[in-house]
Amino acid sequence: MKAVSLMRMGDLETDLTERFPNVDFVFTTGVSSINTQDKQNLDILFGYDSNLDAAFLSDCPNLKWLAWYSTGVNNLPLKFIDENNIKLTNGKGVHAKQMSEFIFAYILDDYKKMRTSYLNQIKKYYDSKMSGKRLSGQRLLFLGTGSIAQNTTKIANTMNMEVIGINTNAHSVEGFSKTYAIKDLKDVISEADIIVNTLPETSETIHLLTKTHFELMKNDALFINVGRGTIVKEEVLVEALKEELIRHAYLDVFENEPLTPENPLYELENVTITAHITGNGSENKAEITQIFIKNLTSILNNNELIENLVDPKSGY
Repeated sequence: MKAVSLMRMGDLETDLTERFPNVDFVFTTGVSSINTQDKQNLDILFGYDSNLDAAFLSDCPNLKWLAWYSTGVNNLPLKFIDENNIKLTNGKGVHAKQMSEFIFAYILDDYKKMRTSYLNQIKKYYDSKMSGKRLSGQRLLFLGTGSIAQNTTKIANTMNMEVIGINTNAHSVEGFSKTYAIKDLKDVISEADIIVNTLPETSETIHLLTKTHFELMKNDALFINVGRGTIVKEEVLVEALKEELIRHAYLDVFENEPLTPENPLYELENVTITAHITGNGSENKAEITQIFIKNLTSILNNNELIENLVDPKSGY
């Protein structure tokens, strides 16, 4: 069995080769460095390379399993993967740890007016009368109730926030006081003080949020997007912020990335931008490799994957 990496793994390379002596590991820097023979013979492809496409996969006739070192799979050639019966796993759950921290960093930055304090510092202005807002009792709405949202609810519940969520069919999820079906979004969104999008990109979620949804939000609502930028058309989002339909937005993902210097979002006062960094973490590679190790062990012993299997038809 041959397993080819899409990135160098550092010390993990030695760990993998020693742990699985019967697997022929080839460690590369990405699709452009994988030679023809390895493409023809590989059984497993693991790691991350944004250049991976259907053309490359079509040169890998024996590929049985793609272990993707990211949570999002929307940029992968899912149709090709499905039609060619390639098993797909991802890094779900690993990125959720730091993403939940980022979500609360955004919330606390906003509610405790940290930006205002920093601007006062720059101006050398000492304002001891400034007062932030408590999180206790605030209603937090998650679009999507997966691992990112579930991780974040643990923090929210310790702060006595009310956590509600939207998912496909209103199925109950631990940590949420109530969940609603995605079809009921318009009825629910007006109840929230904070709206956080964690949904992946699928055919059902692209441009799910319209201007009507922003009009239904509270005027002092906080909107956070760490899911996918395609949840709302950029022009709709810009218009909603310009018209101050909501108080502020924290955005880590965008409909078109990277943002160009001319992007109108940079001109707005009521938005805080981070450059798609909420999933980044120095621990990610090692933790996703642990998922890879569990699955590879199961493949070798039982010929089946046991963790983080993704349905290419649905994208999750």
